[in-house]
Amino acid sequence: MKFLIPEPLEGEHAELHAELVDATRAGGRVGEAAQAVAKRLHPHFVREQELALPPLGLVATLAQGAIDPDMADVLRLTDKLETELPGMLAEHEEIVAALRHLVAAAETEQKPEYARFAEKLMLHARTEEEVLYPAAVLIGRYVKLKLGK
Repeated sequence: MKFLIPEPLEGEHAELHAELVDATRAGGRVGEAAQAVAKRLHPHFVREQELALPPLGLVATLAQGAIDPDMADVLRLTDKLETELPGMLAEHEEIVAALRHLVAAAETEQKPEYARFAEKLMLHARTEEEVLYPAAVLIGRYVKLKLGK
């Protein structure tokens, strides 16, 4: 079974990526700081797109009480996410540290739009840590429970 990332999450990631690309092209300290963020963020985004976000495509269906044996396929993702979650959270710490440098560079160079972007991305990381990742893990646990796995 294929699990589709909810469109609002896809859109948010695309928007954040576009803003980061813009920041990398800003030149000066902002551009350098944004490139450091991009270096840390890209592999992390790829892993999120692979493991953490696809299970969330089941939330609405599961909330309606529907369960299908094919949903067991999500366990491959959620089990791996549970295993890799400490590493992903550690990556967030590195990304946030790089984002703080971007905020400082943006303030120094008087480019507040890049500081706002960095703060928005830090909030996004917290949303993932406090809501999205736990929800994906719970989806796996719920599917296991319902399917007797």
